[in-house]
Amino acid sequence: MTQHREAPAPASAPQAHDHGPGHDHPHGAGHGAGHGSSHGDGPGHDHSHDHSHGDGAALDWGRLAPLLERQAEVAGTAYREAAAWLGTLVPASGVRRLLDVGSGPGVITTLLAEAFPYAETVAVDATPELLERARARAEERGLGHRVATLRAELPADNGTLGEADLLWAGNSLHHIGDQRAAVADLAEVLRPGGLIALVEGGLPPRHLPRDIGIGRPGLEARLDAEHAGQFARMRAELPGSTREPDDWRALFVSAGLTPAGTRTFLVDVPAPVPQVVRELAVSHFGRLREGFGERLDAEDRATLDRLLDPADAQSLHRRTDLFHLAAHTVHTARKG
Repeated sequence: MTQHREAPAPASAPQAHDHGPGHDHPHGAGHGAGHGSSHGDGPGHDHSHDHSHGDGAALDWGRLAPLLERQAEVAGTAYREAAAWLGTLVPASGVRRLLDVGSGPGVITTLLAEAFPYAETVAVDATPELLERARARAEERGLGHRVATLRAELPADNGTLGEADLLWAGNSLHHIGDQRAAVADLAEVLRPGGLIALVEGGLPPRHLPRDIGIGRPGLEARLDAEHAGQFARMRAELPGSTREPDDWRALFVSAGLTPAGTRTFLVDVPAPVPQVVRELAVSHFGRLREGFGERLDAEDRATLDRLLDPADAQSLHRRTDLFHLAAHTVHTARKG
C-alpha cells in the first residue's frame, strides 16, 4: 500500500492501482500502502488521489515522486487542519508512535510529525525511492531524529508495523480487495486508546468552470463518470476483492473500534492560480486524456487536446479561469 499518491491519472492498458485518472484526492499525494502491487490515489480518488483506478499499466512511483510531492504540498493547508483536528481527539503528549501507512514521498509524514512532537513517526510504503524522499524531507526539516521509514506491502506485511498510538492511512484502503479485513488488521496495530484516521472519499477535484467556451459544457462531470466506472473495475480486479459499502463507521465498529468523528477539509486555490497548480492541472488532464483515450467521445477528446496544447489560447497553460478545488474526508475511530 503506498498512500499519499494523488498524482496519476489512468494509463491505457490493464493496470494496477492509480487513483483514478486525475482525481487528486489530495487525495495529499497519498499512495496506498501495500495491496501487493504498486498503487496510486493519487494524491490522493482522493478522488482525492489522481491514481489510475482501473485500466492502466503499473506505475513507476519513484519517477512520479516529484509530482506526488507537489500535489501534497498544494493540499498542505487542508492536511495541517486535519492534523490539528486529530490533536483534539488524542492528546499530542499521548502519541508516542505514529504510523503514516502508505506515506509516499513523506509530505504528510512530516506534517504529522510536526503536529505530534513527542511521537516517533514512521513512514510506511512499498516503494524504496519514495521512502528515500521521505527520509530526505524529514532531514531537511530538522525531523530526521524523529522520522523513520519502513518498507512494507499491506496486507502481507501487517506483522512488521509494530504498535501505534495514531495510525494515518490516506487514500489507500480502497486499494485493498477486502476493506473490512484491512480495517480489522489496522485495528490490531493500535494500542489501547489509540486513534485511526482514514482519508477516504470526499469530492472529486474541480479545475474549470462548467462552460469553458470550447466543447460541450460539463467536461469534468463526464470525466468523473468515466472515472467512476474505472474505479469500479479497479476494485473488482484486486486480489481477494470483496464488495463492501463504503460505510467506514460500520467497518470501524465491525473491527471493535469506536467511531470518533468524521470531517472534510477543503483545498481551495482560486483563480488566478500559481504556476505549480497550473502545472498540476496540465499533468492531471494529460493523464486523463491518455488514460481514457477512445472511451471519451470525439468532441471531448478534441477539447482535451486543445486544453493541453500550449499554443492554444484556450489551453490550461494560458487560461485565467483555472482553479483547484477539492474536498478530502477523514474518518476516525478509537480503540478501547
